[in-house]
Amino acid sequence: MKTLVDPGRALDRGLADIRRRFQVPQAFPPEVLAAAEQAAQRGFTAHVDRTDWPFVTLDPAASTDLDQAFTIERRGADLVLHYAIADVSWFVDEGGVLDAEAWRRGTTLYLPDGKAGLYPPVLSEGAASLLPTGSRPALILTVICAPDGAVRLEGVERAVIRSRAKLAYENVRPADLPEGFSEFAERITDAEARRGASRVDPPEQEVAKNGDGRLQLQFRLRFPSEDQNAALSLAANLAVADALLAHQTGLFRVMAEPDERAVARLRQTARAFDLNWPREEPLAEFERTLDPTLPAQAAFMLAVRRAGSSADYAPYQSGVTPWHSAMAATYTHATAPLRRLADRYVLQAVLAVANGRPVPEAVTAAFTKLPAVMAKAASHGGQIDRAVIDLAETVMLSGRDGETFHAIVTDIDERGAHIQLCDLPIVARVNASRVTPGQEVTVKVREADPQHPPATFDRIA
Repeated sequence: MKTLVDPGRALDRGLADIRRRFQVPQAFPPEVLAAAEQAAQRGFTAHVDRTDWPFVTLDPAASTDLDQAFTIERRGADLVLHYAIADVSWFVDEGGVLDAEAWRRGTTLYLPDGKAGLYPPVLSEGAASLLPTGSRPALILTVICAPDGAVRLEGVERAVIRSRAKLAYENVRPADLPEGFSEFAERITDAEARRGASRVDPPEQEVAKNGDGRLQLQFRLRFPSEDQNAALSLAANLAVADALLAHQTGLFRVMAEPDERAVARLRQTARAFDLNWPREEPLAEFERTLDPTLPAQAAFMLAVRRAGSSADYAPYQSGVTPWHSAMAATYTHATAPLRRLADRYVLQAVLAVANGRPVPEAVTAAFTKLPAVMAKAASHGGQIDRAVIDLAETVMLSGRDGETFHAIVTDIDERGAHIQLCDLPIVARVNASRVTPGQEVTVKVREADPQHPPATFDRIA
């Protein structure tokens, strides 16, 4: 998902260049659009009727590609999450033109001025999206959450649902949500802390004007309902992962622990922001103390996200337990099939195993090919994200050529020193000799031209 928004459209010109440079798709081929229009007319012949269940969705107000709807009930001491996920595979024929285009794209790409979807809007924002405008096909994952936050998958079924409401993070009220929603999230969050998870959800960055009219990067705080909603998705993904692993199949998200160099770099970043990170305290524990309402700590959270080891996809291997260090658990992606290709196949696999059927051969074959496809898509998205951040930082510094800033050296490589500005959430590179990580330096802006990002700096002391 995007981590930077631009409501004032200050980045428009530069974003157009980024779209051209990284060949962000502007439209779908006519044959793909035609196939999507035809698929959108399909009836729901393999689905049970669950339109009387009180599902709701919770997303940003402007979102129209809604992957998940949910309702929660109590069963003794347990909480039961019925998590409806858009049944994308119902609309996409394996090997057809819609499928081929999705394999070319891999993921939806998000930029501050719009997105390039994985599927055409007639599906992703229409027939397959769980909007409250009519009946929609879904895969309902029933997830049991015990009082200690342990989760297990009880069942999966294909169903027709009808969302009661499209709730928004910005204005949702507790009374709008199912009873048990906040308690479910609290159980999941507490369980994360106990197992030592280090999942980081920094606030979005936003381009805005400050008091003197200059553009600046500021942080949009996450709403409590946003984090609570993320806990539902986490619970479902953990439960699905466990079910697939038990049946010796699946596609998992794996991530190694941060290496010593990454942690050392982050310690220098914390120093740049004047954060007190005790030497003996592990990164995961320090992260849990951070307050995203404080700009310096929010900026550090974002630095952790950018500096962390990248997560990869890995198919099931006999004798290997897939592990995601940030989750401190076996983990998969299953809850966003409108935006990630891999989720469509994970859902087909868990539908099969939960109902005592063999996983389709096409799905098992896809698990071996998807890691490379998803890695390529992630790399492409990461390059775009970095280019957008470079653009935003350059726009923010435009007109400040020659201005000086204090910075901390966070790392050194063959191309120079990485620095973190102490007063702004900007990471840059500067040519500097005879410096060491952790050293304080003074730099000046050599050039900040929005037409040629990133901004460049010279060391002066």
